[in-house]
Amino acid sequence: MQVLRAYIRFVDGLNERVGRAVAWLTAVLVAVVCYDVFTRYVLKNSLVAVQELEWHLFALIFLLGAAYSLKHDQHVRVDVFYSRFSPRKQAWVNLIGSVLFLIPFCVIVIVSSQYFVVSAFHIGETSPDPGGLPARWVLKAAIPLGFVLLLLQGLSLACRSLVSIRDEEVDG
Repeated sequence: MQVLRAYIRFVDGLNERVGRAVAWLTAVLVAVVCYDVFTRYVLKNSLVAVQELEWHLFALIFLLGAAYSLKHDQHVRVDVFYSRFSPRKQAWVNLIGSVLFLIPFCVIVIVSSQYFVVSAFHIGETSPDPGGLPARWVLKAAIPLGFVLLLLQGLSLACRSLVSIRDEEVDG
């Protein structure tokens, strides 16, 4: 159990740091959107690169922040039922959900996105739009990275659930 607890602490710490860093991208995104709105509607001039930067930042926030959200139990679920469960039943739901759904889904996305990212890197993929952002492969590389972080956090959730179930069985 000590190994599981050490893994949980390591992954939780990693995703806490990544999540806090990525949260600052939200402020950057707000500034970019305000700039885009000002230039588009006041100055009647809009840049494709600014619009692309908006969705690039949003994608990074979503992909790299998903594990942070899971760590803080902020993902969507049917709370009508879950909130009424005992802590032990909640741990079982988290364990089964992680093992049957979250972890396999993360593995599928990581494996299937590798070719997508490597291909974009090899061809030096950029925006197809004139004036768009270069190096689109960097954004695409965030897909497997984000899902690796989510996979690690899903494993941490499964480990935490196991520890919780086992400790309650020992204590109960």
